[in-house]
Amino acid sequence: MVEYDPFAWETAHNPYPVYRQLRDEAPVYHSERHSFWALSRYDDVIAGHLNTDDFSSAEGVTIEGMEKGAPFLILKDPPEHAAHRRIVGRLFTPRRIAQLEPFIRQTAADMLDALRDADRFDVVEDFSFRLPLDVISELIGIPLSYRESIHQLSDRIKDRNETGRMSEDAMNAALELAVLLTELVRERRASPGDDVITLLMNTPVEEEDGSTRMLTDDELAGRFLELAFAGHETVASLIPNGVVALTWFPDARRELVADPSLMANAVEEMLRWDPPSHYQGRTTTRAVRVRDTVIPAGQRVILVTAAAVHDERQYPDPDTFDIHRDIDRHVSFGFGRHLCLGASLARLETRVAFEELLKRFPDFSIDETGVERHININVRGLSKLPLIVESRAAV
Repeated sequence: MVEYDPFAWETAHNPYPVYRQLRDEAPVYHSERHSFWALSRYDDVIAGHLNTDDFSSAEGVTIEGMEKGAPFLILKDPPEHAAHRRIVGRLFTPRRIAQLEPFIRQTAADMLDALRDADRFDVVEDFSFRLPLDVISELIGIPLSYRESIHQLSDRIKDRNETGRMSEDAMNAALELAVLLTELVRERRASPGDDVITLLMNTPVEEEDGSTRMLTDDELAGRFLELAFAGHETVASLIPNGVVALTWFPDARRELVADPSLMANAVEEMLRWDPPSHYQGRTTTRAVRVRDTVIPAGQRVILVTAAAVHDERQYPDPDTFDIHRDIDRHVSFGFGRHLCLGASLARLETRVAFEELLKRFPDFSIDETGVERHININVRGLSKLPLIVESRAAV
């Protein structure tokens, strides 16, 4: 009998064996201990993402639902979701994302060049944790004077206790970051500028009845908190997960060093092979039949996307990291209405990060004695990943 406990250390360390059991033995799994249901097959996860009428995000997107009531876009259902998404979507137009590439590349290059004389460095602490924070700050228009505080608070927010739940200090840091961003919004309210914060401040949101209003300071701060943390944590976890993949599959790394044009598809495979976000939580608004099981109304359901992207029914030989794999519909960034707004930015950051990393450090190995896993029940990443490297002159 399969037992799936997202809070267990064994699950955090390697969830993929239990994911296979879920898909094979209990594709509609019920945990009486933690009061949730889990869908793990690719087709069921896709259907769950698309069915926002029966699977609501409003009650929270984690098992605990501690985020319920927060002014986050991810917690809004249609039709309110669409109106708010249109506003934030102004940040992620193809033109705006493309304009960021030179900044991303220069920032990544500067960080890695500072490590050129080292024979080892920590790819998390020295690179993947810092890069996305600088990028999202540049996108939003957060002043340089705020960025160091945001770095420090984000570092504290990622702290979890032994069960994967947020520590007390992490929750305090999240509140402090919300206060800091609210102060920034109020500062811009008093002194508008030619930046994204002012743009969103002056963009009306259309209500369901057709009326319009402006976002409040708290709502704006909530948007920026969501962007700053979610946008950061995804890339900060994806890069080290990708480094592990290229260590376990050195032939793929050698191909990418020889032909960087393969990197875009390699990033897609990194997202599939070990995605940063492992599940998205929903709550049933009414009784829902999935396969031969009826899930009652008011039940927490988690769509286990990390299990879905290893479903043999969709991806042959799913445990193999294959940079040539053809990936049709990707669910690692969510799907449907709640597809991650920053997905294109995360892809760009990760592609550039690996292009610059492999240009300088084509040969590396992991110092296994220093590896530490970041324990978070729905985000899989590493807090420390020391690399032993051999550098070469940048091209």
